Amino acid sequence: MKRNIYLKTIPLNDAVELLKGQLNRDELVGVETVPVDEALGRITATPVIARYSSPTFHSAAMDGIAVNAEKTFHAREGQPVRLLPEIDFTYVNTGHPLPEFANAVIMIENVVKDESGACLVETPTAPWQHVRRIGEDIVATEMILPRGRRLSPYDLGALLSCGIWEVQVYETLRVSIIPTGDEVLDYTTRPEPGPGQVVESNSIMLRALANSFGLDARRFPPVPDDPASLSRALEDALESTAHVVVFVAGSSAGSKDFTRSVIEKFGTVFVHGVAAMPGKPSMLAVCRGKLVVGAPGYPVSSVVCFEELLAPLAAWLTQSSLSIRPQFDVRLARAMPSRLGQEEFLRLAVGRVGNMWSALPLSRGAGMVTTLTKAQAVARIPSDCEGLQMGSTVKATMLVDQNELERTLVVVGSHDNTLDVLADALMQLDPPIRLASSHVGSMGGITALKNQAALMAGCHLFDPETTDFNFPFLNRYVKDMELTVINLAIRQQGLIVAKGNPKDIRSIKDLAKPGVTFINRQRGAGTRILLDHQLSKHNIDPLTIEGYTNEEFTHMAVAVNVQTNAVDCGMGVLAAARALNLDFIPVARERYDLIIPKNALNDIRIKAVLEVLRSAEFQTEIENMGGYETDLTGKEMAPGMGLGPQD
Repeated sequence: MKRNIYLKTIPLNDAVELLKGQLNRDELVGVETVPVDEALGRITATPVIARYSSPTFHSAAMDGIAVNAEKTFHAREGQPVRLLPEIDFTYVNTGHPLPEFANAVIMIENVVKDESGACLVETPTAPWQHVRRIGEDIVATEMILPRGRRLSPYDLGALLSCGIWEVQVYETLRVSIIPTGDEVLDYTTRPEPGPGQVVESNSIMLRALANSFGLDARRFPPVPDDPASLSRALEDALESTAHVVVFVAGSSAGSKDFTRSVIEKFGTVFVHGVAAMPGKPSMLAVCRGKLVVGAPGYPVSSVVCFEELLAPLAAWLTQSSLSIRPQFDVRLARAMPSRLGQEEFLRLAVGRVGNMWSALPLSRGAGMVTTLTKAQAVARIPSDCEGLQMGSTVKATMLVDQNELERTLVVVGSHDNTLDVLADALMQLDPPIRLASSHVGSMGGITALKNQAALMAGCHLFDPETTDFNFPFLNRYVKDMELTVINLAIRQQGLIVAKGNPKDIRSIKDLAKPGVTFINRQRGAGTRILLDHQLSKHNIDPLTIEGYTNEEFTHMAVAVNVQTNAVDCGMGVLAAARALNLDFIPVARERYDLIIPKNALNDIRIKAVLEVLRSAEFQTEIENMGGYETDLTGKEMAPGMGLGPQD
């Protein structure tokens, strides 16, 4: 089967400009007339001219009496001018029209009456005082709004106030989104995916994203990977009222990626492959005058395609402008290599540490949909850059409100399932606190504290020489920092094995048995340090363990490897084994602590953490997970405590 291998890619901006030159937007996108009360968010296609002035009459701007100002010019303190009712003045309320003889209003609190009902005025009144004059806001026949204006709620009020009942606007761009693939299952059937199958979700994510751009997007059921079915789907979409057609998946170089060949039956492909990561396989074409987009199948790639290609083209087609998100400087909590020749989109979790925004780079895989849900900002690594160093300051685009960033607590260090419980508890507070964590191992957490890249680090480093936890390492690597150590929990570490333990693994010694495969944690992880200590204690050469050099970054990732039979066992916590219904062989109890700079103890985010840790509800919840003890939870640790009084 011939593969669509694209050897030459094009920068994103160049791709957008190329398609602008191939589309006739005046023919593609029409103009329609809509009632003003239904026009919110629409783009004006012509200048809007006021029919009425606003206000349409001279009106009182205050409650009081309407007067002819000239009759008050001789008023002096002690020598008041006497005004007669219905002859020299009338009472008016705010918004009332002025009588013909009046050109000013005296506020009611300044009105003094005599016994006959006449008003005594001791201060001269200026003409047009406290009066809204005809056309003060809008004058009939003047332009109230220009063309190309996205109508706001305030605009609708202004239009109606000057007699505009209908307005000419550009058509809302209609988009047909067609997911493709033999392996994708239609979510509307609530399927149970088997091996090699996935629930199709990209189309709903992209439909919602398109709607957030102000487009009218419609999602269709998945189409199988065969040219005839794809051709029928494209033919139907092109014959519909849609301005844009989006195929989801099928634009890469696989043997079943037919999108390009199908599109070329109906029009011309102008872009296939952009210089971006993720998003490289994106495709742009014109068929029968309509824009056709080939969005990659991986979710993050699809989002890049939509945000960087479809969004600017949609704005251009409707003669509007894209909303610009605010940018700000962030400091990277760890180094990020990058590939020359491709602009890379790096999604980030962000929180304030000291006087800087600290950014945790999220996973970079194009299929990692959780990076989209966790991202609070995105940075671009230029195509001529080989990467960014830890501590580098980069410009990032804010994806959330700044208030959320101010309430985000950056945690770097070892992974533990209780961090998810803590994160959920913090979000239930008022105001909520968001926990952003990066799992780079206990030593990585200490390094982050040293570099002021995190406000808290999770550590469980055991020192065999002193039989103590964490303090020997803090004294060795960050002895000049003033730190407070708070216990999160005591937990059980052990060997996670398949249900029923088919390889009959009973202890650390069995890791060296022939035919047993293992998955390790990354270097610097406390779990790996514990494993190495146990191997040394039993005189086991690590290189005799099949898979010792294969690494994962979390306990749950280790457990998934075991669950899917990728390996026979791995080192992790009991909670991870229980979560996936796996068996567990205990190896050691250890203390998992949170390391906090002393100067951060008054930070409201840290105070919130301590409040949660010391609550009975939180302690009960983590005990119910299995493999955790909470005797020390929320308590400050001291050197030499080890596992505390229960030793």
